[in-house]
Amino acid sequence: MTVLLVFVAACWMTVAGYSSGKVTVSCESMLPKHGGHVPSPTPSPYEIIVDKINFNPGDQIKVTLSAPAPLATPFKGFLIEARDAANLNSDAVGTFTLVNPSVSQLLNCGPTQGSAVSHTSADTQVEIQAIWIAPQDAPHSVQFLATVLEDYSVYWAQIPGPIVSQSGVFLFPNDKGFPFPLSLSLLQFSSEGCGRNMSCLRDPVGCDPGSDPRCFFLSFTHMGQTVQFQLSGPAEGYVSFALSFDKWMGNDDVYLCVRNGDLVEISPAYAEGRTHPELEPEGVLTDVAWRLSDGIIQCSFRRNIHIPNNQNRFNLDERFYIFLAHGTADFGVIHRHNRQPLISTKEKVISGMPENLSGSRSPLIIKFHGALMFIAWVTLVSTGIIVARFFKLEWPNTTLFGQKVWFQVHRGLMSLTVLLTCISFTLPFIYRWGWSKRAGAHACLGCVVMVFTILQPLGAVFRPHQGSPVKRNEKLSSPFKFHM
Repeated sequence: MTVLLVFVAACWMTVAGYSSGKVTVSCESMLPKHGGHVPSPTPSPYEIIVDKINFNPGDQIKVTLSAPAPLATPFKGFLIEARDAANLNSDAVGTFTLVNPSVSQLLNCGPTQGSAVSHTSADTQVEIQAIWIAPQDAPHSVQFLATVLEDYSVYWAQIPGPIVSQSGVFLFPNDKGFPFPLSLSLLQFSSEGCGRNMSCLRDPVGCDPGSDPRCFFLSFTHMGQTVQFQLSGPAEGYVSFALSFDKWMGNDDVYLCVRNGDLVEISPAYAEGRTHPELEPEGVLTDVAWRLSDGIIQCSFRRNIHIPNNQNRFNLDERFYIFLAHGTADFGVIHRHNRQPLISTKEKVISGMPENLSGSRSPLIIKFHGALMFIAWVTLVSTGIIVARFFKLEWPNTTLFGQKVWFQVHRGLMSLTVLLTCISFTLPFIYRWGWSKRAGAHACLGCVVMVFTILQPLGAVFRPHQGSPVKRNEKLSSPFKFHM
C-alpha cells in the first residue's frame, strides 16, 4: 500500500510539474515526458509567425505561436526555442522576453538564461507571443521550433517555424534541400536543382542563366514560412514576374527588378486591370540582392507565404499562373513590356513541391487566330484559285447539285475562307477586350483584309449569272478582249 501511494504521488508531481510549464528536462529533445505517447503523425494545426526575417545582433523579433482559422484548435502546453538553422541539434540560441507573463514563462535551456518559452498552466490558449533577442554571437541563420500539446496524449514536436538570417546573409538550398547561409557576394544563379530543390520557369526551355546570356529564368524555393525567389534575364530596363489566378493580365501580384542607372531596384507592385503596376513599399521583401552585368539583370529576395492585412500580396500556398516579362525603363520608370509575357502552361502552388515548369508567349486564343488565318489564306484561297483557273476546262460538263463541279468547289472554299477569317478576326478583340491602344500595322492591315473579305462575297452575289442579258451586253460593250 505504501509503495502504491508513493507511485501515485510521484505521477501526480510529474503531471503537476509539466502542467506548470517547468519542462527544462525537455529542452534538448523538445519531447514531453508523457508516458510513452509519441508525436502526432498528422499535419500540425499550429503555426509560427515572425514580424521580420532578417536581423542584426541585438535586434528584437516578435514570435507568434497560434492556432489559425478555420480550425483554431486550442492548446494546453507549448515550448518555443530558437536554434542554429544549420544545426538544429545545437543548444537554444538567443534570449526571450515575455509579452504576457500570466500565460508564458522563461526557461533556461542550455547555458543561456531565458532561452526558451513555455506555458504557465494547463489553461487552453489559441495564441502566444514572445520577443526573441538576437545574441551578439548569433549564427548566420536561426530557425524557430515549437512543441505544442493539444492535450496530454496529443502533441506535435519540433514544429518548424520561419528561418531568420543576419543582414547580408542569403539562404540557399544545398543538395539535400536544406537551407544554409551563403554570402550575397557568392550567390550564383543556376538551373542546377530545378525540379529537385526548386521550381523553375525558363525561356528558352531548359536554359541555364549561369551559362546562357539569353536565358530568362525564374526559380522559387519553399523555406519554412517563406519562399525565396530568383529572377534573371537580358533586359535594357527591367525583368519582372506576376502571379495571376488566370491567363489574363490584370489584378495580379507583381514583382519588379528595375534598372536605375548602375543600381537595380526591387519592388512589389499590383496591377489592377490592364493598367500600369502600382509600386508598393518594399517592406514585405527580405534578403534582397541583385546583380547587373553585361545587360543581364539578376535579383533575388524572400517573402512570407502569408502577409496578413495586404490583399495585394497573394498567399503563396495557393495556385497561380506565372507571368514572366521584361521591357525598357527610364530612370527607374518602367514601360510596357517588349514582348508578350511568358505564361506558365498550368497553375502552380508556389510553396508546393519543386517542379520544372513550361510556358508559352502566345496565348491559346492567339494561336487559334494565327492558325485559322493560315488555313484560310494559305490553304483554302490558294486551292480555290487553282480550281477556278485550271479545273474549269477539266470538268466542263460535270455537275454537282445543279452547278458545275469546279464552281461548287471554288465557291465552297471561298465561303469557308470568309467564315474562318471572320472567326479569326474576332479572337484578338476577345483577348484584348476591345481595340488595343497600341495596335500596330499588323492590326490595321488585318482590318483592311477583313473589309475586302466581306466585299468579295457581296460582289459575287450581285455579279450577273452566266448567260444573263446583262452578262451578254457586258461582253459586247467591253473595249478589252483577251484571247487565251
